[in-house]
Amino acid sequence: MLQLIRDGTAVTRADLARRTGLARSTVAQRVDALLAHKLVYEAGGSESTGGRPPTVLAFNHEAGVVLVADLGATHSRLAIADLASEPLAEVTQDLDIALGPEAVLDWVQDQFATLLRKIKRSVADVRGIGIGVPGPVAFGTGQPISPPIMPGWDGFSLPNWFATRYDVPVLVDNDVNLMALGEHWTNWRGIEHLLFVKVGTGIGSGIVAGGHIHRGAQGAAGDIGHIRLHQHEDVICRCGNIGCLEAVAGGRALAIRLTDAGIEASTSRDVADLVRAGNPTATQMVREAGRALGEVLAECVNFLNPSVIVIGGDLGQVHEQLLAGIREVTFRRSLPLATGELQTVASQLGDRAGVIGGAIMLIEHILSPAAIDAQIQQAGAAA
Repeated sequence: MLQLIRDGTAVTRADLARRTGLARSTVAQRVDALLAHKLVYEAGGSESTGGRPPTVLAFNHEAGVVLVADLGATHSRLAIADLASEPLAEVTQDLDIALGPEAVLDWVQDQFATLLRKIKRSVADVRGIGIGVPGPVAFGTGQPISPPIMPGWDGFSLPNWFATRYDVPVLVDNDVNLMALGEHWTNWRGIEHLLFVKVGTGIGSGIVAGGHIHRGAQGAAGDIGHIRLHQHEDVICRCGNIGCLEAVAGGRALAIRLTDAGIEASTSRDVADLVRAGNPTATQMVREAGRALGEVLAECVNFLNPSVIVIGGDLGQVHEQLLAGIREVTFRRSLPLATGELQTVASQLGDRAGVIGGAIMLIEHILSPAAIDAQIQQAGAAA
């Protein structure tokens, strides 16, 4: 019922009764519960067809806030959003994920407290917490599992860490899944099959299948950064394997090669800055990285058949060069049926995709019918 009000499908008690088939007394009882929990409010009367105009119900997106942290390998963005996923306050910071969970999460907690004070909200207003991390995550438990670029995080329970500070749901996912969700929800909601690829320090992808994030059996779906490129068997990846796509075309790998060539670069952002400044060596490396990525994406296109591939991350910001290499190889090596209507585009949300996706993930969870029923029953039992 709340979902019908949120999306505007049914905005009066009579509409709700017609759409759900429930008795008007039952609808009235459930609407009263939503009003009592301040999840909806009466917005006034609608146009009357005779007699007293029916009262319009509206979703109260100010009924709480969610806290979101998109933690990258070297750069993080935190946000507080309302229940319509609209960011109310944000902060960004260069932060090395390799500092370990305690140091990073202490900083996250401090920033959340600062942002809450900034918008004059309290811990009592927080409805949920969403965290994205740059590594494989067991989604059901919120634990990173053997993340190659996150030393000290293996098996660390983020929900347990936050449970001592907030009595709310804590959801943890791979950062690229959140970016895929944010980009899909905001710009491509009518598309059922989408592949989001983050090209930053490392490389990963988020898969939208049937309109929903596909995480796989254990949450490892989309980890294309460690697919092997056979013509690069002399390259050793940080995961311990050889020839991984990330070790060939990731931002860290390009920065190392540029430094070896006498061009100062430490991060994927440095690489992007050099390309924007017109450095020919950096530009050529990014185009070659696009070709390497295109080899892997060609197989993904044949296997997943997405309608859209969205490229994000630091190197996605220099998409003209990167996309040129990707398209060159992807369209040459994929099946014509799979590429006939395929769009390969740059992210429209940029580095805000993760926090927007994290907010959406949380909101859909805490406002699900099961979660709302549980809240109402819990409140009734307490009363």
